Amino acid sequence: MNLPVDPDRTVPRQERAIERQVRVLAEAIQEFATSLNLQETLRRAIATFIEQMNADAGSIFLLENENSELVCHQCAGPVDITGLRFPAGEGIVGRTVAERRTQIVRNAHDETQFYPAIDAGTGFLTRSILCAPLVVRGQSIGALELINKRTVDGQFEEEDRHLATALASAAALAIHNARMVAKLVDQERVRKELEMVREVQVNLLPRPTHMEELPVVAINIPAREVSGDFYDYFALGSSRVYFNIADVSGKGMNTALWMAKTTGLLHALAKTTDDLGRLLARVNEELYETSSHGMFVTVVTGLIDLHRDEIVLANAGHLPALYRGTDGVFRELPADGPPLGVVPEAEYRCTRFPLAGGSLYIYTDGVIESPDGKGQILGVAGLGRLIDSVASLAPRARLEEMVAILRGRGHRQRDDITLMLIERDRQ
Repeated sequence: MNLPVDPDRTVPRQERAIERQVRVLAEAIQEFATSLNLQETLRRAIATFIEQMNADAGSIFLLENENSELVCHQCAGPVDITGLRFPAGEGIVGRTVAERRTQIVRNAHDETQFYPAIDAGTGFLTRSILCAPLVVRGQSIGALELINKRTVDGQFEEEDRHLATALASAAALAIHNARMVAKLVDQERVRKELEMVREVQVNLLPRPTHMEELPVVAINIPAREVSGDFYDYFALGSSRVYFNIADVSGKGMNTALWMAKTTGLLHALAKTTDDLGRLLARVNEELYETSSHGMFVTVVTGLIDLHRDEIVLANAGHLPALYRGTDGVFRELPADGPPLGVVPEAEYRCTRFPLAGGSLYIYTDGVIESPDGKGQILGVAGLGRLIDSVASLAPRARLEEMVAILRGRGHRQRDDITLMLIERDRQ
């Protein structure tokens, strides 16, 4: 009489264990792949570990604060330790992360690196621990900790060590992928925010099509998504034109916000006072009260009197304005006060001079710090030579050609380039 044969009895125990590990690992990878959300990935990972390892409790710890701390991001079991943090080099979890080696602690309370205070505070009894490192590309990002196997003796076996190592490896890759997705999402969000900020910045600039009758042209080319430079000009009645050009310290979103605030203040207050020194002093006080992280603004501001054909100029820590006379000789007009937002109750003086058929160039450091044809910093002297080389062109074409030359020398633009030219019709 032939009896049915149990297939499991014909397969050695070690082979059955390997088959189980392969099956569990495949299921775990499939489970992890269904979500690219970090918290969901962690939740699914710990649930899978608890179920497949038949443990009382489990936790996933990840390195944070430049790998100086281990923080519990997800746990399951009778006690919630989510948020628990400790120095990265301490405890059984810390040792596992440092050594990148799965460890079994058969009697936790005999282990010198075990923290009995956690059990004392929670009432949970830890008997044995299985801890596997989460490793991606040879780097530990955290660890999986399992507590108390649900067996008579509560002990994890060597078979559990191998399975935990494999599961932790799959989980580490899933966590890494989820983090990368989150990072890309954040980058996309920031990119869209920067696009919106840049759009706001562009809308704050004067529109040349509406200002063609004014003797001012300007151009701004950001080095990054947003610019820390700005300029403004507009008519004050029929006989005067207000203008400014400025550079906010730093880069990024904070700089862009300060740029918007400063240009808004200057634009509004320029309509209420003819005293440019007083104008700069009022803006300085406002920025000084609200400045953070050492931020400041350098500004050149001025008024063009069309009837008198003269300019009044005030400079708050900015680069010298450059006046080119009809004879081709350059004259520098240096700063006569500190940058805005640095010194309380600062005073600013004004300079008055005739335009007399000449041209006034105002610029930011992205212009003179650009490399020249020999790869050297352009400097003020190089800027003068550049101006001479395009002096025959009309004002807007002149600035556009200057920028094209500065950006066309094969070097990466390292800073914002902003140029302003003030020039009345040349006879």
